[in-house]
Amino acid sequence: MRRATTSSAQTAAPPLDVDRLRRDFPILSGRTAGKPLVYLDSAASTQKPTPVIEAMNAFYREGYANIHRGLYALSLEATEAYEEVRCKVQRFINARESREVVFVRGTTEAINLVAGTLARQRLEAGDEILVSTLEHHSNIVPWQRICEEKGGVLRVAPIDDNGEVRLEAFERALGSRTRLVAIAHVSNALGTVNPVAEMVRMARRREIPVLVDGAQAAPHFQLDVQALDCDFYAFSGHKVYGPTGVGVLYGKSSLLETMPPYQCGGEMIRSVSFERTSYKEIPYRFEAGTPDIVGVIGLGAALDYLGAVGLECIAAHESELLSHATEALASVPGVRIVGRAGRKAGVLSFVVEGAHPHDIGTILDQEGIAIRGGHHCAQPLMERLGLPATARASFGLYNSHAEVDRLADGVRKVREIFGSCPS
Repeated sequence: MRRATTSSAQTAAPPLDVDRLRRDFPILSGRTAGKPLVYLDSAASTQKPTPVIEAMNAFYREGYANIHRGLYALSLEATEAYEEVRCKVQRFINARESREVVFVRGTTEAINLVAGTLARQRLEAGDEILVSTLEHHSNIVPWQRICEEKGGVLRVAPIDDNGEVRLEAFERALGSRTRLVAIAHVSNALGTVNPVAEMVRMARRREIPVLVDGAQAAPHFQLDVQALDCDFYAFSGHKVYGPTGVGVLYGKSSLLETMPPYQCGGEMIRSVSFERTSYKEIPYRFEAGTPDIVGVIGLGAALDYLGAVGLECIAAHESELLSHATEALASVPGVRIVGRAGRKAGVLSFVVEGAHPHDIGTILDQEGIAIRGGHHCAQPLMERLGLPATARASFGLYNSHAEVDRLADGVRKVREIFGSCPS
């Protein structure tokens, strides 16, 4: 079966047994402000299921040793477990080979790695790197810094009022001096699903490499980097129900092999003398020092968990939640949905007339509902929208329609409080 490269869910996907799945997440049985917790901040970080927690605990209790360097059984077994996760990631994103999978601390480090190696190699004065207005700061600032260092120019593909990058505008921004495209698969602030396959094709015709920030896409639908034909793809463990401090950079082997090390130290070397150092093959030349071994084990358990639940089923469930939430909040007087893209993942940004998003978040917290309020590390996007911030509810596989109803009731309470306040 061909993998999906967008958020489109198969209509035949069976419904999730959300009540059963919620029992896998210990934190969801808790209370906040004396009320059952409604966790709607999965775009920032997902909660962790028991199989992930237990896999990490078991490794610490029974299997821990440093990897790659030991000749004793425990180290060899730990190395095998660690490298098996690399193969799991390969299958999860459908990479051609496991050596195209580099373990990093998260999406931010993955982007900085490419900026500090490939972009530093290729960028000359006057050359351009293309991003979009939708980007997270982590997919803006590293490119700004390398442009400042090399005399390059950061170009920005604009968005329309619905929060979508128009392909014709994106294609016009691809010029003879464009050396790299860095684009989000899914906007963390609006949930917009970018048409990255088409964007990659446009760049490929001009032989321009493309990095895709997949932090917000990986939890929501199946990925296929070969079908996308992107050169780099990055995502974080903590957004796919795994631990913090670990993530993945996928890179085509033909490009990774041309890139110098990003950090230097132990593990990434083949030999060292005071006169000369030679480096290991990919991916190890990019994995200096002792890695987060247990974090990688947890990531592997998280990918197993997602595979067992089924990403197509997750996508269909979250699409239903998003539709329900959009309709419910739009019906509240004084509420405006921000971001009306034709394709969206499970992110809903909104504003309430007269109320700052921080106040919205505080009042909802008193109702036991956890959302995010702020600029979402997307200040240029907020400036384009003419807003200082938004409130953001974001959904995971464990959220229910009943929780969406509680969110709507909480927003009505916000409106009652601020609707009665003098302007």
